[in-house]
Amino acid sequence: MAKHIKGITTKLGLPLVFKSSFDKANRTSSKSFRGPGLEEGLKILEKVKATYDLPVVTDVHESHQCEAVGRVADIIQIPAFLCRQTDLLVAAAKTGKIINIKKGQFCAPSVMVNSAEKIRLAGNQNVMVCERGTMFGYNDLIVDPRNFEWLREANCPVVADVTHALQQPAGKKLDGGGVASGGLRELIPCIARTSVAVGVDGIFMEPLRNLEELLEELIAIARVTKGKKPLKIDLTPFKE
Repeated sequence: MAKHIKGITTKLGLPLVFKSSFDKANRTSSKSFRGPGLEEGLKILEKVKATYDLPVVTDVHESHQCEAVGRVADIIQIPAFLCRQTDLLVAAAKTGKIINIKKGQFCAPSVMVNSAEKIRLAGNQNVMVCERGTMFGYNDLIVDPRNFEWLREANCPVVADVTHALQQPAGKKLDGGGVASGGLRELIPCIARTSVAVGVDGIFMEPLRNLEELLEELIAIARVTKGKKPLKIDLTPFKE
């Protein structure tokens, strides 16, 4: 996967950070595969770094994982469900690595101002925040483009997770009982285009067969958008 994606991003002149998880600790079903575990997973990520000369990002779920992960990962990701967990944020921050905090599906964007500040107060200025959708009822998420603007109040880079933002959590009933998460993958281009037009600093996206085609379009949008430049609106009554 890393080889394939790097081939595309190198061709397009885009910087790439490879993401993979050693443990998906918050799977909907206990029957779902979680990953190879901390030790084996970090070995694989280390091999990816060395083989393809790529920075890597992976997520942590518990404070005691941060030190080991910090020896391998260039970016440590805080899962959305854990975005307010102070001990985890501080432990991640103390590694000195870049910290990517995913906004909780249950959180207002203003919460990320405090989460980012926890990283800085722990002595690490290298932080960014990630929009991954907001709960819309029980089994759906919605992407509110206003959040991209409001997240800038955290005074750090803003990333859009365009694939996880299209999840439908616990929305699929399984034949043997229980539930699993699904998603609206066909809307990936829609959310990606919107995010780049608004002016995000990065895209978090799971690969798809049309990756190169979509990235070419997103580059074209990024070149013309003024999304990062504030436009002061004059709200006084208009007169000829």
